[in-house]
Amino acid sequence: MKVSILTPNFSKGGVDRAYLLAQVLRSLNHDVEILGFLFGEKIYPEPPPDLPIVCLPGSQYPKIFASVRQLLAKIDGDIVYAVKPKPMSFGVALLKKLQSRCPVILDIDDWEMSWMGGDDWRYRPGLKQLARDLFKPDGALRSPDHPLYLQWAEKLVSRADALTIDTHFLKHRFGGVYLPNGKDTDMFDPQAHDPAESRRKYGLSDYRVLMFPGASRPHKGLEDVLAALDRLNQPDLKLVIVGGSPYDDYDRHLIDHWGRWIVKLPPAPFWQMPEIVAAAHVIVVPQRDTLTAQAQFPIKLTEGMAMAKPILASRVGDIPEILENTGFLVDAGSPEQIAETINQIFGDWQAAQARGVQARERCLAYYSVKAMAPIVKTLLEQLR
Repeated sequence: MKVSILTPNFSKGGVDRAYLLAQVLRSLNHDVEILGFLFGEKIYPEPPPDLPIVCLPGSQYPKIFASVRQLLAKIDGDIVYAVKPKPMSFGVALLKKLQSRCPVILDIDDWEMSWMGGDDWRYRPGLKQLARDLFKPDGALRSPDHPLYLQWAEKLVSRADALTIDTHFLKHRFGGVYLPNGKDTDMFDPQAHDPAESRRKYGLSDYRVLMFPGASRPHKGLEDVLAALDRLNQPDLKLVIVGGSPYDDYDRHLIDHWGRWIVKLPPAPFWQMPEIVAAAHVIVVPQRDTLTAQAQFPIKLTEGMAMAKPILASRVGDIPEILENTGFLVDAGSPEQIAETINQIFGDWQAAQARGVQARERCLAYYSVKAMAPIVKTLLEQLR
């Protein structure tokens, strides 16, 4: 079959998951194409060079409707797989279903409303504010990602023919089939990269590298790692942030307060990440205990696991179950425990590396593309 994957934004916001789903589907010998809009300056992260994509420029309402019509004409899959319950992915998929009666699978890898306070968020404008939001060129309701539209999209989840989710939080909220946020363990192969050479290439040879290979956001807990480095005060320890935040200037906030502990690497294409992660001594996933974090399966977890890295993470959401004794766990929001665990890891480096090897074995068994493929295969067979 051919599967058309819809991502709401080629500039973060669903594209990582779209690439992963494409890898799984291609491993099952299906034709795959990723389609969507670009709300940003460039596609990030860059797709694999052999993966077909259709990318149209994103815009505000009502201008975006013309682009939606163009995209609908380009969707020709036997099945449409929408990433995230958003108007520009799931909404477009439902319109295509009305046109062609093609089955629609919805993938939910995040709780979008958690960013706005969850179920407590309400849109209650006065008449004047409603008019401004609707008719001013920069009116809030002209944005396809306005929370009101996200609320509406969530109410349409039952219209999907099948649903995949990647955390127990989302399973409890929406139902669906559990499909973890896995990793291509052939691509992320620690035997293919020399850590010392990777550190030399990226200017990290003089450091013990604590790496965060993702988008920095307040709920990710990086401030707790940096506070821990303040406590330890060991100059060769560095927090290496790869790519940083594509959403705001949060990286600048971190650098202004803790610049001496931070090395920031620029955004990297999809295929370059294994080499970059190889440079890490430790992968850090110190999520804070927020609604947003509880709903997420951090993709950087499986990157670190696949590369057999020691992983320092917090006891939030599904993280303890994902690692299952193959990582180093701390309480959320605890710089003290992070500092103690960093000392523990480097105090017995051989044991820490052995735990990293166990993490890769667990990733191979449960969180690889090969482990995800049978789940997707069964789902597609049920839709035939």
